[in-house]
Amino acid sequence: MTTYDLIAVGRACIDLNAVEYNRPMEETETFSKYVGGSPANIAIGASKLGLSCGFIGKIPDDQHGRFISNYMSEVGIDTSQMAIDKDGHKSGLAFTEILSPSECSILMYRDDVADLYLEPSEVDEEYIKQAKMLVVSGTGLAQSPSREAVLKSVALARKNNVKVVFELDYRPYTWKNAEEVSVYYSIVAEQSDVVIGTRDEFNMLENVTEGNNDKTVAYLFQHEPELIVIKHGVEGSYAYTKEGETFRGKAYKSNVLKTFGAGDSYAAAFLYALTKGKTIQEALQYGSASAAIVVSKHSSSEAMPTVEQIEALMEEQSN
Repeated sequence: MTTYDLIAVGRACIDLNAVEYNRPMEETETFSKYVGGSPANIAIGASKLGLSCGFIGKIPDDQHGRFISNYMSEVGIDTSQMAIDKDGHKSGLAFTEILSPSECSILMYRDDVADLYLEPSEVDEEYIKQAKMLVVSGTGLAQSPSREAVLKSVALARKNNVKVVFELDYRPYTWKNAEEVSVYYSIVAEQSDVVIGTRDEFNMLENVTEGNNDKTVAYLFQHEPELIVIKHGVEGSYAYTKEGETFRGKAYKSNVLKTFGAGDSYAAAFLYALTKGKTIQEALQYGSASAAIVVSKHSSSEAMPTVEQIEALMEEQSN
C-alpha cells in the first residue's frame, strides 16, 4: 500500500536570498531566509501542488535544523524520517546575489554539513516501500556517508518496485573532480526510471564537454531508464521515451528576477503532472510554466506555485 506519491532523499538546507536587487553581494546588507536544497525544494513544490510527500535527510540539532523541519511540516511533508545530527554538523548555507535578472550567483557554505552525514542505517526500507516514487539528487552523492545512503535508498526502491527519479542537480562544490561525478552519476542514472537534468548536467554524467541528446539517450536506454528529460534553458526541454518517442516543451515567458530555483520547480511540477495521469507533453509544459513562475519570485521554496497558477500561465500563453 502506497502512502506517499513521492519521497525525496538528500539535501535540505538554508537559502539566504538577497533582499536588495541589482547590486553585488559586497554591498548587500539584508537577506531573507528560506528552506533550500534541491530534494527539499522538489518535495515542497510537489506538496504545494497536492501530492503526498515524505523526506529522508539529516538536519542539525539547532535553530536552523528546526526551521527546516518546521517549514517542511507546515507545507504538508512527512518529516518523521529526517534524522537529527548529534555531532555538531551545521546546515548548508546558500547566500544568493541578484546582480541582474541574468546575472545571479550563489555563495555556498558546504563544509562539513549535516545533510552529507546521512547514514545508510538511517534509510528505512519500510518507509521507502510506502512511496510511488523516490526522488534522489546528485549532490547527495558527493561524499560519504550520504553517498552510500542514497545508493541504499535507490537499491531499496528498485527492490520494492518504487520508481526512481534522478534529478542530476550538479553543483561543483563538495565534488573532488569530474571523474568522480561521472562515476557516481552513471551508477545512479543507470538504475533510475526517470532522469532529469540540464544539457550541461548530462555532460557531467557522461564526462564530456560537448554532449548531444541522441548519444545520451542511446547510452541510458541500454539500462533501466524509461524516460529522460533534457533541459535547454530558453530553448525549452526535451523528453525521450524508451519506445523512441521525442517530445519538446516550450519555455514560457516570464518577468525574470533571478535564475535560481527553476530546476527544482520544474521537477516538482513535471512529476506532479505525470502522477496525475497527464501526458509527457503536458508534463513538460507544467514543468516549464512552474519554472517561469519561480524565476519571477524572490525565493525558491516559498515561491513554489499552485496548480491554478501554473494552469493560468499555460492558458495565458497558449496562443
